[in-house]
Amino acid sequence: MHAPEFSLLLPVYAGDDADALRLAFSSSVDQQTLRPAEAVIVQDGPVSDTLERELARLEAESPIPVRLVRLPDNRGLTEALNAGLDAARYPVVARMDADDVSVPERFEKQWALLSQGYDLVGTGMVEFEIDTEQPISERVPPTGAARIRDHARTHNPFNHPTMMYRVAALDVVGRYQPFGKMEDYWLGVRLIASGARVENIAEPLVKYRVGAGAFARRGGWQEAKTEWALQREMLRIGFISRGQYARNVVVKGAYRLMPASLKRVLFRKFVGSGLPGDRA
Repeated sequence: MHAPEFSLLLPVYAGDDADALRLAFSSSVDQQTLRPAEAVIVQDGPVSDTLERELARLEAESPIPVRLVRLPDNRGLTEALNAGLDAARYPVVARMDADDVSVPERFEKQWALLSQGYDLVGTGMVEFEIDTEQPISERVPPTGAARIRDHARTHNPFNHPTMMYRVAALDVVGRYQPFGKMEDYWLGVRLIASGARVENIAEPLVKYRVGAGAFARRGGWQEAKTEWALQREMLRIGFISRGQYARNVVVKGAYRLMPASLKRVLFRKFVGSGLPGDRA
């Protein structure tokens, strides 16, 4: 199949592992039935010598062009992704984290929908801890514009590491904006509110690595404050009603302040989409 005109966007920072990065890149390039036209790797600040060597190897040996963007200091995921968008040569970008794994048909299936005029296409995910072939849970996102919009009023409707989107659609809403660990949720809400055509593929096309302490990092007062700030912004732009705002502040604030063990149980039982990542 003719190579499509889309860029793979993969941020890397000091907390990433060289072996995991190698697997993430290989699964998203070498093993894909439809390869990206280029890979944009954003090095978000200084990394270990081992990661430096792996980045150099990928740049030298990749079957597709690799553009390595080096940020002098760790600026966080929002700035790293925006830097990658600036560097991308193609109008469509596919997200990938440095410790996840793409299923071989991922981009082929997402590109089929982008080709129909969609602005953003996400997918389902399975979670794993160590062995990619032993998933521990699945995140199934809502599908269809109406269900996605309705879901977005209470939960993030997109699994961020699975997104493929048109850069022009992100330009309309101001791209990624700083919002704690919820920059992806805020981006999705703004895209929906702007009238962008969005869709999800329920099938899990990404394997998402869950590290120790993931649920603890999604809680605490700082995360609760970020959650409440997000709800205020959603109310301000008219995306939710006052009643929905009040409900979300209470329910989602309580969730953020729960013990990690209880949060894990409730998340996997009731939430059908991804929470923001755990990157620095």
